[in-house]
Amino acid sequence: MSIRHIRNIWQYKDFIFASVKREFQSKYQNSILGAAWVVINPLAMVLVYTVIFSQVMQAKLPGGNPSFAYSIYLCSGIFTWGLFAEIVGRGQNIFIDNANIIKKLNFPRVTLPIIMLISAVLNFMIIFGLFVVFLVFSGQFPGWTFLAIIPVLLVQIMFSMGLGMSIGVLNVFFRDVGQLFTILMQFWFWLTPIIYPITVLPEVLRPIVLNINPLAPVIMSYHTILVDAELPDWSTLITPLICSIVLCIIAIRLFSRHTHDIVDEL
Repeated sequence: MSIRHIRNIWQYKDFIFASVKREFQSKYQNSILGAAWVVINPLAMVLVYTVIFSQVMQAKLPGGNPSFAYSIYLCSGIFTWGLFAEIVGRGQNIFIDNANIIKKLNFPRVTLPIIMLISAVLNFMIIFGLFVVFLVFSGQFPGWTFLAIIPVLLVQIMFSMGLGMSIGVLNVFFRDVGQLFTILMQFWFWLTPIIYPITVLPEVLRPIVLNINPLAPVIMSYHTILVDAELPDWSTLITPLICSIVLCIIAIRLFSRHTHDIVDEL
């Protein structure tokens, strides 16, 4: 990100936070349950998978409280995947969804992904905060090891933003990109060890899943921290980190080169 972009973000910080506040309020102010929907949707998914897979997967999870191990495994995977899916999903349509604003108002376009990122992280913090409360009261909080989540989360956010913004720029010019990627996300979910441990896969498939899926080591790191209460294998995050840096560079270059073209195309 160039110095100009950083300066624009700082100069328009009030606009960014006002937009985040307005988006949050407009999303939930006319809802009876309000922000509770941020929690209800992923919890419903967790409940479904727990009922379907708990008896099958419980015995395959090492350590942990038998009563909570698989639920914690699911929550740590589904909630963090939800952050990735929200950032990428909103990123791929961010310019199309804000076409009217982009064409009518004069403001730094770089503020749009920042607004989107803050909103997504805010939603994530609400539900993940409640999950942490559950870990504390159930006696499953991993202690100081929990702090290892911070670098893992940063890698995931970088990867999500780089991918989402790259697709977002391309989607303006080639609308099939967004449609195709929406389908690919469904396959990506099942290729990531979110509801199953990697050990349930045949040994032949394990390296394939790990090598072609940079998000797999990230999700597995969350599982290691929250389920096993151990530090993750940091070496497994080297590939996701490299992918994150490359994607962010691509996203910044695409955005910088095509900022004016985006306005014309919209």
